[in-house]
Amino acid sequence: NDETEHKGWCDTELSTNEQTRKEKTEGVETLHAEIDQLEASIAKLTEDVSELAKAVAELDAAMSEATKLRLEEKATNEATIKDAGEAQTAVAQALTVLKEFYAKAGEATAFMQQQPESPEIFDSP
Repeated sequence: NDETEHKGWCDTELSTNEQTRKEKTEGVETLHAEIDQLEASIAKLTEDVSELAKAVAELDAAMSEATKLRLEEKATNEATIKDAGEAQTAVAQALTVLKEFYAKAGEATAFMQQQPESPEIFDSP
């Protein structure tokens, strides 16, 4: 009787242990699958970070180049504006000189357009 009870207890314990082992093994397998999935995710995200870092570096380089070009164009534009201002001043001065010249020339030709006296050898007109 004692032996039967002991065997029953052992069978129950063995069954319980087997069930516990199955549950624990399934838990371990689930965790290993999750670890594999997370490692794959980490690898993918690391690759994404690397690609994005490369893209950021390319954008920084492009922005630096664009800034350099804008500064060069700004300098050229400022020089052009300065030249245009100087040219505008020169044109204004030239117009003043021409106006004065033609005003004086107009007075001079007004005197020249008087009816000249006929030379003595010619008859009057």
